[in-house]
Amino acid sequence: MNTPDCPLCLANGGDVLWRDALCRVVLADEPDYPGFLRVMLNAHVKEMTDLLPADQAALMHVVFAAEAALREVMQPDKINLASLGNVVPHLHWHVIPRFADDPHFPNPVWGQTSAHGKRHAAPRAEALRAQLAQALNRRLAPAPETESPSR
Repeated sequence: MNTPDCPLCLANGGDVLWRDALCRVVLADEPDYPGFLRVMLNAHVKEMTDLLPADQAALMHVVFAAEAALREVMQPDKINLASLGNVVPHLHWHVIPRFADDPHFPNPVWGQTSAHGKRHAAPRAEALRAQLAQALNRRLAPAPETESPSR
């Protein structure tokens, strides 16, 4: 079930790299953070505990595959995982590769800018997109058959 005023129900929320019946993995448009992925539930659900245990496990399998793909392709210093939903209460996970020279490191990406400075060389967007999509498909294909999320 989708909600007509939810931006994550109305649009993909980024460049879709992988999708199945339960969720999608998108490359977010975050220029300061190349590789910033979001794993978004396809149905409008607010919290992880609103899902059946099998759907919770399937969603986390995709989150972990997204993390592994980022580690393989980008070799970040750290990966941040976050599920906030304070602004958009539609279940989604942020999977963020972090580097010692990114704009906020070691603070959260939503924090104040660090004294460490900004990254100067970001990977080419199209090459990064292709590498991440390939790594995700290798980890997640064939996509497991899942029922739609339930409340």
